[in-house]
Amino acid sequence: MTGEYRHVPVMLEEVIRELDPKPGEVVCDCTLGGAGHSVELARLVQPDGLSIGIDQDDMALAAATERFEREVPGADRRFLKGNFGQLDELLVEAEVPGIDCFLFDIGVSSPQLDIPERGFSYHEDAPLDMRMDPGNNTQTAAEVINNYTEADLARVLRVYGDERFAARIARQVVRTREKAPILTTLQLVEVVKAAIPAAGRRHGGHPARKTFQALRIEVNHELDVLDQGLRAAVRWANPGGRICVISYHSLEDRVVKHAFAELSQGCTCPPELPVCVCGHVPILEVRTRKPLVASEGEIERNPRSRSALMRVAVKLDA
Repeated sequence: MTGEYRHVPVMLEEVIRELDPKPGEVVCDCTLGGAGHSVELARLVQPDGLSIGIDQDDMALAAATERFEREVPGADRRFLKGNFGQLDELLVEAEVPGIDCFLFDIGVSSPQLDIPERGFSYHEDAPLDMRMDPGNNTQTAAEVINNYTEADLARVLRVYGDERFAARIARQVVRTREKAPILTTLQLVEVVKAAIPAAGRRHGGHPARKTFQALRIEVNHELDVLDQGLRAAVRWANPGGRICVISYHSLEDRVVKHAFAELSQGCTCPPELPVCVCGHVPILEVRTRKPLVASEGEIERNPRSRSALMRVAVKLDA
C-alpha cells in the first residue's frame, strides 16, 4: 500500500449489510480513502458492476488504485479527484446515469491524522495547515487563527468544537498573535493550554482536541459540503438506491439527520385542508431512526470507531 496510507474501514459489516450491493450495480464511495470499504463493495458488484471512488487527496487516490489492482484487478472502477460537495460535476464526468449504493465515511482519515505535516494532530509539531486538499483550498488553519476577529474565533470554537472555553481561548489567541503569528500546531496547543483553567484541563481528553476539530471544520467547510453532497446523492440515486453515511460527531450527524428527515417528509398541509396543496412527497425512506454504532469488538480492535454514527436511507420510486 502506498506510503503511510493504511485505512481501517469502520463498521464494514454494517456498511455491507445496509447497502446490500448486488452484481451489476453501481456503487459510489464518496470518501474513498485507502479503499477499505470500496474494495469489499467492488467484490460484491462483480462481474459487471462499477465502483466509483471520490477523494480530494492524491495520496488516497494512489493508495486506492494500488489496492484495487492488487485485490480486485478485474473490477471496473473510476476514481475521481474532488470533494463530494462537487458530486454533481464528478458524476457527470463519470458518465453514469444513476447510482445504486452511496457511501459517505465522513471525517479525517487515519493517515491524515497520523502524518504530522498535514497539521491535523495536536500531538506533533507541524505547520498549522489542516486543509484536506492543499492544492485547491487556499485558507489554512494558521490564516484562520491569525486573521479572524476575536468574536469570529470564539464563534467557530463554540459552534464547531462545542468548546466551553471558546471566549477565553479566542482572547488568548489574539493576545498571543499580537506579539508574533501562531504558525505551528504545538504553538496553538500551548495557547489553548494557557487559556483553559487548570481544573478544565484535567478532564475531557486533550485540551486542544475541540479547538483542532473546530478549525478543521472551518477550514474545509465540512458541514456545508456534507449537506451539498447528501442532496446531490439523493438526486443521483436510482429508485431503491441506498445511501449510507458514517459520521463521527454530533454536528455531522445532525446535518445527516435533518437532511434525511426533510427529504422523507410527505404532505405538510394542515390536517383540516380537504386536499394537499403543498405538493410535498417523500423522496427517501429513512431506515435508521436512531444511528447505528460500532460493536464493542470493533471498538476494541479500532478505537477510532468508538464515535462512529451510521444513518441509512433508501431512495423511493417517484
